[in-house]
Amino acid sequence: MRVVLAEDLFLLRDGLVRLLEAYDFEIAAAVDNGPELSRALVTIKPDVAVVDVRLPPTFTDEGLQAALHARREVPGLPVLVLSQHVEQLYARELLADGSGGVGYLLKDRVFDADQFVDAVRRVAAGGTAMDPQVISQLLMRKSRDEPLGALTPREREVLSLMAEGRSNVAIAQRLVVTERAIAKHTSNIFLKLDLPPSDDDNRRVLAVLAYLGGT
Repeated sequence: MRVVLAEDLFLLRDGLVRLLEAYDFEIAAAVDNGPELSRALVTIKPDVAVVDVRLPPTFTDEGLQAALHARREVPGLPVLVLSQHVEQLYARELLADGSGGVGYLLKDRVFDADQFVDAVRRVAAGGTAMDPQVISQLLMRKSRDEPLGALTPREREVLSLMAEGRSNVAIAQRLVVTERAIAKHTSNIFLKLDLPPSDDDNRRVLAVLAYLGGT
């Protein structure tokens, strides 16, 4: 699996390179600024990009803008964003096209190598990997007149765990209920969000994007 990595801090960038290579990822490019990231994403078309939001030259949103540009040029390009803080605007922009293959993790909360690598793989496969704190911040902006307002507290809890990338089995274990109960909640979530059955089995991603991206 080919990865393009963007991080301006040398030690962190080198550490991420070594970590991913240890898990059999191929580092197609490791850059430290926005312009180089833009070129690498469009020309290499990696299986997944791991991107710091703030990169030189201005340390504002170069990483995110490069990722958004690349997703317009290469639709569906999987992008996992790493950020020092919860940036609601950045997270919403990344989710706005609704195509999946997105993640947003806080750097200070990425302590477990296996969990981080699992998040990279999940995003590369077209899924989502969202930090719980990011989800919490985004929910603060929700209005009760949106379709999400029809969800029960338990259904919102299930959908929040889905947004973290957890399977029904993992959610059932976390909430100490049966997998059958979670399957029922999931079906109700799809119904309330007007997501009919489909052959491509993409409703889970669509539900998460509706939850995180707003209407």
